[in-house]
Amino acid sequence: MKNIFLLIACAGLLFSCDSNAQKKSKEEQFPVQKTEKQWKKELSQEQYNVLRQAGTERPFSSPLNDIKEAGTFLCAACENPLYVTKNKFKSGTGWPSFDQPIEGGVFFSTDNKLGYTRNEVLCANCGGHIGHVFDDGPKETTGKRFCMNGDAMTFVPTKK
Repeated sequence: MKNIFLLIACAGLLFSCDSNAQKKSKEEQFPVQKTEKQWKKELSQEQYNVLRQAGTERPFSSPLNDIKEAGTFLCAACENPLYVTKNKFKSGTGWPSFDQPIEGGVFFSTDNKLGYTRNEVLCANCGGHIGHVFDDGPKETTGKRFCMNGDAMTFVPTKK
């Protein structure tokens, strides 16, 4: 009986890992760390709503929807490169859409705010909410649709 108790106790220790990495909040995992007061001071009200409060801008409201020229879309909070124009496509949804991000530019999380699980896309540098990724993108490329909020990004054209 002692051996069974000892075996159960050891198994419990093995399966109850509690490392510091697991204790960190989602926001603490990103290199750029600022207080909410700093973010509010640096971002517009619309940018703050999207990037820091996971809000969503109105569809068809972003001037970034119409950009076709070569360039890079950056995080509006920290200027981290997220997407390039060559991966942008017209999804008809009303938000800037891409079939893939710049490698290392985004971080993936889950969002259950609407009562079902969605794949959330965050800036890999500051943790700002940018949008969501869905599996209904162009089949001839990645099949992904990175549906982004224009308020979460800025655009820098490629220098000629």
